[in-house]
Amino acid sequence: MTQDQRDEAIAFQTLLLEEGLCTKKDAERRLEEIETSLAESDSYTLTTLECTHGARVAWRNSIRCIGRLFWKGMHVFDKRHVQTLEEVFQALEEHIQFATNGGAIRPAITLFPPEDPTTGTAPFRIVSHQLLRYAAYTNDDGSMLGDPMNLSFTHECIELGWKPPTPEQRTPFDLLPVMVQTADGRRHLHELPKELILEVTIEHPDSKAFSNLGLKWYAVPIISDMVLDIGGVRFPAAPFNGWYMETEIGARNFGDKQRYNQLEAVADIMGFDRSNERTLWRDKALVELNVAVLHSFKKAGVKLVDHHTAVEQHEQFERLEAEAGRAVTGEWSWLVPPLSGSATSVFHKEFDVTEHKPNFFYREQVDNRASSASNASSSGCPFSS
Repeated sequence: MTQDQRDEAIAFQTLLLEEGLCTKKDAERRLEEIETSLAESDSYTLTTLECTHGARVAWRNSIRCIGRLFWKGMHVFDKRHVQTLEEVFQALEEHIQFATNGGAIRPAITLFPPEDPTTGTAPFRIVSHQLLRYAAYTNDDGSMLGDPMNLSFTHECIELGWKPPTPEQRTPFDLLPVMVQTADGRRHLHELPKELILEVTIEHPDSKAFSNLGLKWYAVPIISDMVLDIGGVRFPAAPFNGWYMETEIGARNFGDKQRYNQLEAVADIMGFDRSNERTLWRDKALVELNVAVLHSFKKAGVKLVDHHTAVEQHEQFERLEAEAGRAVTGEWSWLVPPLSGSATSVFHKEFDVTEHKPNFFYREQVDNRASSASNASSSGCPFSS
């Protein structure tokens, strides 16, 4: 372990003491155990309690996440003992089933074996950005079918042996396999059982023609390519989820030009005048996309939150953090919703962007920090694209 990681181990024990998870005597004894283990093997093993509270606090500390009010409710699956790919894939399926819960989405995280602090390697690393992702294909005429964000990943899956549907059978929403890398650098694919994946067909409450767009989205966003850092121990395979905020699907996934780019199609179906920009047809289409997402998820009985309620929940989180004596941190550009931002309170606030640990970090940023000793990493959020 580096000296920074050793310091983080001590700081984490202090946090546990301050938050009432242990007594002073217990903390002192635990620090002695950690020091002994570090002296003998340059590493130490987190207890179950440390993993559980550490993972939850990582959510609490995620400065880009607007849904942190519910950090205490995250369920932690401890899978640090798994040794085979089959066990990993089984655990991922169990996570999806638990989190989906028939639409009553439950926040969860699964912890696989951590990195070796000396070599920086781990038995498993999940390459997929999320466990559930839609493929992208380039058509003969140069147009794109599917989610352009996943084009290169789709190509890699095909190179590794994934057989996509035939060109005639392909759709904009073909689920990709999960990709896991083992310690030897090899990458492996696993196709998830279709019956395990809950998807929501997108309809509009006031337009039957809206269904002709053929839109749908999966119920649970499970971020899977980030590194969880607890007390200097890093988990490169720690998929976690919350539930969606509707703008993540309606405004970003469907609305962004570089994603499904549906604004023109929605405007035409809804009968909006696209003759010039002063009609604000884009804005109207964006609102109607989000109306459709909210309506469809409610109709399907799948939990998600609208952006105004999410902001109110973050305000409650801010109050609770202040009462607990903790400074509220956040990244403004991520906390402000991508729709009607100025109509929400977070738009008019400033936030401290200091990042505290435990936390989630992007793999490349962890590597960069290790090489440059920089603390300028960016944490992630379960409510992501």
